[in-house]
Amino acid sequence: MTAPITADDVERAASLLDGVARHTLLRLSPRLSAATGAEVHLKREDLQPVRSYKLRGAYTLIASLDDATRAKGVVCASAGNHAQGVALAARELGVRARIYLPRTTPRQKRDRVSALGGDSVEVIVGGDVYDDAAAAALDDAARTGASVIPAFDAAQTMAGQGTIGPEIVADLGAAPDVVVVPVGGGGLLGGLATWFSQRHPQTRVVGVEPAGAASMTAALAKGGPVALEQMDRFVDGAAVRRVGELTYAAVAAAGCELTTADEGAVCVEMLALYQTEGIIAEPAGALASAALPSLGLTPGSTVVAVLSGGNNDVSRYADVVERALIHEGRKHYFLVEFPQEPGALRSFLDEVLGPEDDIAYFEYVKRSNRETGPALVGLELGSPDDLLPLLARMETAPMVIERIDPTSPLFRFIG
Repeated sequence: MTAPITADDVERAASLLDGVARHTLLRLSPRLSAATGAEVHLKREDLQPVRSYKLRGAYTLIASLDDATRAKGVVCASAGNHAQGVALAARELGVRARIYLPRTTPRQKRDRVSALGGDSVEVIVGGDVYDDAAAAALDDAARTGASVIPAFDAAQTMAGQGTIGPEIVADLGAAPDVVVVPVGGGGLLGGLATWFSQRHPQTRVVGVEPAGAASMTAALAKGGPVALEQMDRFVDGAAVRRVGELTYAAVAAAGCELTTADEGAVCVEMLALYQTEGIIAEPAGALASAALPSLGLTPGSTVVAVLSGGNNDVSRYADVVERALIHEGRKHYFLVEFPQEPGALRSFLDEVLGPEDDIAYFEYVKRSNRETGPALVGLELGSPDDLLPLLARMETAPMVIERIDPTSPLFRFIG
C-alpha cells in the first residue's frame, strides 16, 4: 500500500510550524526508566499552547489552503483538543472559523476554545452528542463553501502531526530505538510512522490504542477501516469508532506495531505521572507510557513515549483513582447479608477485615421483617496480596458474603 504522505511532506510542515507550534521538551523519566530497564524519554506535547499536539496538524492544513479558499472560512466539529488546535490556528492565520461543539462539552472547554480563537472563531453549541455537531459542521460547509478541517483524516494533518519526529531526533542527536505513540484516529501515528520509516527505518514505532477502542487494530485485521460495534469512551482523546481512510493507509504502509493498554492501566499511569513527575496528563496523554511495561523493551535502549496532551478535567480524578485501584487489584465490592442483630457489623470489622483493609463504600438496607439485611460494601486493600486472605476469612464468617465480579453489570454500575 502506498503512503498518502512522505517524509518530505513532514519536513515542509515543520518549516510552516516554525514559530507557531513549540519545539516541546524531551524529558528523561527516571521512574519509567527504572521500571523498564530502558532509557525512557517523554515527549511533552502537553506543553503546546493548546496543551496537545493537535495544533500541529490543524495549522498545517489551514495554512495549505489558497487565499480564495481561506476567504470562505473553515469549520470543524470537536469536543476536545482538535477544537482548540483549530481555534488557535485560525487566529494565527487570520481565517474565520466556526467550531461546532455538542452540548455535553463542559463550559471550561467552550471558554478555552473561545479564548484561543479570539475574534476569528465562532463557537456554536448544539446537539446532544459529537455526531450531531459533526453533521452540523458538514451542513455548514455545504451551505457556505467553508472548508472542513478533519481531526485526523487529511494528508496535511498527518504531516503536521509527524513533525514531532524530527524534533525527537534533533534533541537526542540520533534516532531512538523505539518510539511509542498513542492512537485514536491515526493521524499522529500515521505521520510519525511515515517519517521514521523513510528517514530512520531502524526505529521501532509502536502505536498504543485503548483496549476498549482499538479501531486501528480492527482496521488492519479487516484490511480497511471498520466501525467498532462497542467502545469504551473513557480515553476520550483516543476513543474513535472508525479510523480514517488516509490514516489507515499510512499506518499500513509503514508496517508499524500496534498494541493496547487497559483503561485501568492508563489511570494508574495518569496518577504516577502526577505524583512522581508532576505532570497533569489526560487519559490519551498517558496511553503511550502506560503500555511501556508490556513492550519487552531491550535494557539500555533509547525509548521515546509521546505524552500527547494535558487537557484533563479535574472532576474526573475520582473516577481515575477508582479505576486505578480496581486495575491494581486493591478495590473490591461485596454483597454482605448481615444478621439483623446487635454486633453484626462489629463482627465483620473484627473477624473479616485485615489491618490494612478499609471500607471505602457502605450501603445498608435494614428490613424489619427479615432475619438478615443486605449491604453493598466496597473495600480498599493495602495490597493486592491481601485479597486471598480476605476471601478465606469471608468463607468462615457468620454472614453470607458474595464477591461482585468485575465483569458484572452491577460492578460497572458502582465502580
